[in-house]
Amino acid sequence: MTSTATRTPPPGTELLREEHQRLAAQVRDFADEVVAPASYTYDTERRLPMEIIAQMGEMGLFGLPIPREYDGQGRDYLSLCVAVEQLARVDQSIAVTLEAGLGLGAMPILTFGTEEQKRRHLPALARGEELAGFGLTEADAGSDAGGTRTTARLEDGQWVIDGTKQFITNSGTPITSLVTVTAVTGQKQRRDGSTTPELTSIIVPTDTPGFTALPGYDKVGWHTSDTHPLLLEDVRVPEENLLGERGTGFSNFLTILDQGRVAFAALGVGAAQGCLEQAVEYARTRVVFGRPLGENQHIAFTIARMEARVAAARALMHEAARRLDAGMDFSKEASLAKLVCSEAASANARDACQIWGGNGFLNENVVARHYRDSRVLEVGEGSTEVQLAIIAKHLGFPDALTR
Repeated sequence: MTSTATRTPPPGTELLREEHQRLAAQVRDFADEVVAPASYTYDTERRLPMEIIAQMGEMGLFGLPIPREYDGQGRDYLSLCVAVEQLARVDQSIAVTLEAGLGLGAMPILTFGTEEQKRRHLPALARGEELAGFGLTEADAGSDAGGTRTTARLEDGQWVIDGTKQFITNSGTPITSLVTVTAVTGQKQRRDGSTTPELTSIIVPTDTPGFTALPGYDKVGWHTSDTHPLLLEDVRVPEENLLGERGTGFSNFLTILDQGRVAFAALGVGAAQGCLEQAVEYARTRVVFGRPLGENQHIAFTIARMEARVAAARALMHEAARRLDAGMDFSKEASLAKLVCSEAASANARDACQIWGGNGFLNENVVARHYRDSRVLEVGEGSTEVQLAIIAKHLGFPDALTR
């Protein structure tokens, strides 16, 4: 990845290492010069711009935290968060394509894959030549993974998979090569004599017979992001496509979701920052009753509160990323960051639209798109309620989620 010199570090990166500042500046320039001008067009067309994804691949963005031995950049997870934030300022759909492509697509293989699986799949993912999805959510299984109905059984050295998945990001693009699917492979015995589903993760190439990405959703926002329900009918893959150990699917996806929430939090920071920048610019240039809008104390105070939300959210996101990179426990910090960052994005989008007035109600305006897009930030990769339950558990209230 080439570096771009900049006189002033992008907002929020002043205390980061120089390498992170250079990365932020490079991605910010790309976002402003390439992504932003095309964003409204692709939003109305509701399609993922593969030419922009290809450019991101050439920049090395899809390989940021992947080791160089697998054609990645060998950088830390904070680097991914820095890149996601800069993209999310102008287009959340493009940002989540990167976030999910790495956090949910490549990271399960990097974290739990065998050496052969890593060498087979990671290089193309790191180069952005291919994308991968994470098939967890079902109609009755999201926050409650125990509701998983997709099954997999071993038959003549193959996993035979049947079931459905929903809301799977990057699952139907022209370059999607695989989806990691969670499935019930049996029952586990509990100490009290009861049983619980045995969940296992399995790599499913998208060209496998019986694997179908159904038509994409008509979503409120994230129009450019590729999101599909999946149908798996008698899907047969080799036994060695098992990802991690059999029966560890539940604990493995918890690990992946914790990691993903940190980058997802960065997406929220970027959206909140983008709304702040738009509000500041409009308040300085919009003249009302003979003076700039920002000279109205209420407007100035509203923007000051937006800045406070961004600063608090970014600090939590950076803390979670640093703990992850340091190999420390970061589960609580990931949930804190995801909670605060998603709420900051929603609140700032609301305030930015109000400041822009009627112009903020037009889809061609990025603040209007942020208003639509930010709603899902409080749902995806663990809802607000799930984050509160996780935080409560760390504080000594383990039953908060089921009460």
